[in-house]
Amino acid sequence: MIGALLGDMIGAPYEFDRGNKTKEFPLFSRTSCFTDDSVMTIAVAEALMNADGKSDEEIRAALVRAMQKWGRRYPNAGYGGRFIRWLFTENPQPNGSFGNGSAMRASAAGWLFDDLQTTQHMAALTAAVSHNHPEGIKGAEATAAAIFMARNGSSMAEIKAYTAQEFQYDLSRTCAELRPLNRHDETCQVTMPLVFAAFLESTGFEDAIRNAVSLGGDTDTIACITGSIAEAFYGIPAEIAAEGKRRLPDDMLEVLEKFRLALAADHPQIRHIGHLIPEP
Repeated sequence: MIGALLGDMIGAPYEFDRGNKTKEFPLFSRTSCFTDDSVMTIAVAEALMNADGKSDEEIRAALVRAMQKWGRRYPNAGYGGRFIRWLFTENPQPNGSFGNGSAMRASAAGWLFDDLQTTQHMAALTAAVSHNHPEGIKGAEATAAAIFMARNGSSMAEIKAYTAQEFQYDLSRTCAELRPLNRHDETCQVTMPLVFAAFLESTGFEDAIRNAVSLGGDTDTIACITGSIAEAFYGIPAEIAAEGKRRLPDDMLEVLEKFRLALAADHPQIRHIGHLIPEP
């Protein structure tokens, strides 16, 4: 799950085309910091870690509580206008959004469950409490499904084929084809093909993040979702994970550690259980 947070903070300085659509940039700088993507990823993870044996209604209620708690704790993290109102509304209702906020926060669902059907169902729940448009739900499901497949040893070709067939995304275009066309767009429909182009052309975790940022536009969210999938496929170099953790507050680090321990206890077969690739 830390792959999502790393993508978010690495992509944040280049959002709104503040970069040059290149892969050559400092991986971390003084402005590399977490945004709403990370806050909501942490919130969803906290809620889903306690989902065992609970009904869908109970899980939805837990998601709303956690998302409002974390959103109110970090109110200036960069939320969209409708979502910030959702965070501060008593008994908030879904608003029909198809924004990519549903996909950026879904990574925990890709790690915690034992089969693909349950994984996608849980991802749909995480989306539907606010982003209940079919495209919003689809974005969350596609993210979690790719993570599930990656952590269980599926190849890139298998992940691509499943994603294209199940979610009807056009994954035919390359980063080179998408890069000059992409502008800042926060919809799942635009974001998810960018994410998969960045991941499918990558050679490692860092390369996937650099691909994502080079596409421009909503770089923190594109890199956040890409990083969540790339972590499950490659693991994360220890030095990159360590630098990212140095930029996170203690309360987020506490949830990350609880998440790691929960995975280690319940899913010992998962690759990259510590989220790190071996040191050379």
